[in-house]
Amino acid sequence: MNTGRYFEDFSIGDEFNHWPGRTISEVDNTWFSLLTQNQHPVHIDANYAQHTIHGQNLVNGLLVLAIAIGQTVNDISLRAIANLDYESVIHEGPTFHGDTIYTKSKILETRETSKGDRGVVYLETQVTNQKNERVMTVRRHVLIPKKTHSELGEGNL
Repeated sequence: MNTGRYFEDFSIGDEFNHWPGRTISEVDNTWFSLLTQNQHPVHIDANYAQHTIHGQNLVNGLLVLAIAIGQTVNDISLRAIANLDYESVIHEGPTFHGDTIYTKSKILETRETSKGDRGVVYLETQVTNQKNERVMTVRRHVLIPKKTHSELGEGNL
């Protein structure tokens, strides 16, 4: 069972290809849009969407972000204390119903905190579709415990 990486397990330049990908369905997009009260018709009204530049519904960008970050958890943040920020989220292309998204991350920087038992990992995650077209890039900082950090409720693992 993967219990995640400690801060010491990350080095600048490390790359992770997160697996598996995730195919986003019309139901995923509709429910997410309604759940988050995003009533823009481009996400939930096929008739409206067919008259837009893309000619079809667009997947809600925040759903793409949520799935992309979720795909990184096993490799990046399974032990995380906190996601400190999402420094930037760049929507580089559309995602449509039926698209499968894949993510890969690169560690850009690591630094210990003044507390000494944890560190900050700065990374970039690129999101592509099944055609290998980039649809999103995310940069964020994650607070990760060091091996000397007191265990966070892990006695039952």
